[in-house]
Amino acid sequence: MANEEITKRGVLVADHSQHMAALVGVMLRSLGRKDIREAYDASRAMTELRRRAFDVLIIDDALDGMDGVAFTRKLRGSLDCQNRHIPIIMMSAAPDAKRIADARDAGVTEFLRKPFAANHLQTRLTSIENNPRGFIEAAQYRGPDRRRKVIDFGAERREGTNESKAG
Repeated sequence: MANEEITKRGVLVADHSQHMAALVGVMLRSLGRKDIREAYDASRAMTELRRRAFDVLIIDDALDGMDGVAFTRKLRGSLDCQNRHIPIIMMSAAPDAKRIADARDAGVTEFLRKPFAANHLQTRLTSIENNPRGFIEAAQYRGPDRRRKVIDFGAERREGTNESKAG
C-alpha cells in the first residue's frame, strides 16, 4: 500500500462523468486514500484548487468547460494558486502520441489511458511519491521536470577513459 503522506491534504478528481469520478474515488479508497474531492467541470475544479491545498490532481482530458491540457497550462501559470506545483495525473480514453506529448508539455506529471485498474493508478501514485521531480519555471514551460532519467556522466566516464589510456 502506498504511503499516505502523498495525499495528506487530499486528492482532487476532476472528470466530466460523475460515474468515472466516483469510480476513481473508489479506487483511491481501496488504495488507502481518504480525503477525496470530486469536480465535474473546469470551473469547479479551479475553485477547489484555489480553496484548499491538495497533494494530487487526477484530471480527465475531456473535462467540461476546458480540456485537461488547457486546464493544466492555466493551473501551472496561475502564480496565485497554492496548487500550481502539485503532481497532475491525466486520464484519457483515446489519446494519441501527440496528445500525450501535449499533456507532458503542458505540465502533466503522469498519464493514464482509460480504462485502467486500481493497480495502474497505484503505479502512477508510487512513481510520483518515489521520484519527485523539481518544478521548472521557463518562458515556454511551467511544470515538473520532464526528464525522467538521471544520468551521471561524471566520474565513471572519466575513470573508463583514464583506464584505457593507462592500459
